[in-house]
Amino acid sequence: MGKLIYSMITSLDGYAKAAEGDLGNGAEDEDVHTFIGDAFRNVGTFLYGRRMYETMVFWETVDAQTDVPPYIVQYADGWKAAEKIVYSTTLETVSSAKTRIERTFDPDAIRRLKAESDHDLSVDGPNLAAQAIAAGLVDEYHLFVTSSVVGGGTRFFPDGVRLDLELFAQRAFDNGLIYAGYRAR
Repeated sequence: MGKLIYSMITSLDGYAKAAEGDLGNGAEDEDVHTFIGDAFRNVGTFLYGRRMYETMVFWETVDAQTDVPPYIVQYADGWKAAEKIVYSTTLETVSSAKTRIERTFDPDAIRRLKAESDHDLSVDGPNLAAQAIAAGLVDEYHLFVTSSVVGGGTRFFPDGVRLDLELFAQRAFDNGLIYAGYRAR
């Protein structure tokens, strides 16, 4: 049985998407990127909303560029090997292999996918993750916290949610990013 993991870079004040600008430095660091690649090595299916998919599809062709560092190629290879499900009512076509579009988020379909899977699943993007959290589907939360306070935007955790979590891993990186891994109890 696979776990469903929700992972995002988040600001120090808890936003996964800033109202203006970005969330600060973090994932572009080689140590951080290598850690993320290692942490997601067992993910065989990524669940995306349209906007997150349009950001992540970058990994489909990044290795065609020249002078790409090995840790970037390694992450891209893992991303391309995984299945991708994009939840969107507006996206007509996908531009990556192993990708399909679903028009609605069906919690029961995700439960079946988890039960039948030999690998983990990752839900990416705060809006889609909010639906998975509300349905009680998320098993682990991986927060990569930057040292920036952005003052507004879309929160990592949706408003009104109450969870009992257990810290199972943490790491501080030299660039100021903090990783915290939590399990649902």
